[in-house]
Amino acid sequence: MNLIIDVGNTLAKLAVFQNDELIDKVQSVLDDFEINFEILLKKYPKIDKGILSSVGLLNNKQLQLVQKSLNVLILNGETSLPFINNYKTPQTLGVDRIALVSAAVKNFPTQNILIIDVGTCVTYDFLSEANHYLGGAISPGLRLRYTALNNLTANLPLLTKEMPETITGDTTKSAIHSGIVNGILFEIDGVIETYQNKYSNLTVILTGGDANFLSKQLKSSIFAHSNFLLEGLNHILQYNSNE
Repeated sequence: MNLIIDVGNTLAKLAVFQNDELIDKVQSVLDDFEINFEILLKKYPKIDKGILSSVGLLNNKQLQLVQKSLNVLILNGETSLPFINNYKTPQTLGVDRIALVSAAVKNFPTQNILIIDVGTCVTYDFLSEANHYLGGAISPGLRLRYTALNNLTANLPLLTKEMPETITGDTTKSAIHSGIVNGILFEIDGVIETYQNKYSNLTVILTGGDANFLSKQLKSSIFAHSNFLLEGLNHILQYNSNE
């Protein structure tokens, strides 16, 4: 059994896999990480190995507990991956992007894949049908765009995301919603179209916190389920265990 640990800024996801099957998942605030970690180990005594993503967000006590309790793989730029990484600065490639590409390798082999993660940032990652990761792009996400308009201008208000009813805003608020939401939709559709013109057999995967908000307005994409990143981390662990 595998224990997958994905640590965010305030929350940690702990997932138990039996081979490729997710059998349990717990979401924990970081202050309760040790309690939930030990509960899972007691509940599933057959857990024998794990993978840890975003290790720098755990404190020393939490990290020592994990390393003492498990044969744990710490994901970083030197980890062996189930794809050929052509990124010129692998040490700067985010572990979340690595995990998403690994999930795509597992679920959509021998296809050209564009993974779009819409969260704080919008990240685009491209994997060729020959299993080469070529890189992608990073741009501001919805919340960053709303915040930037408020912070960097004198009079524009800070708004929360809202799907615009029309492209032509007739108030300052509706104009902001139109500019930001339609702008990000046009950007994503434009990137998809550019890749489709260049690569045949293209699979487009949409994931991230704002994926559900945007997905119905996008022309062509596959909406990834919420465990996609965890599946990618498990695939990396399986790949390293079989080497």
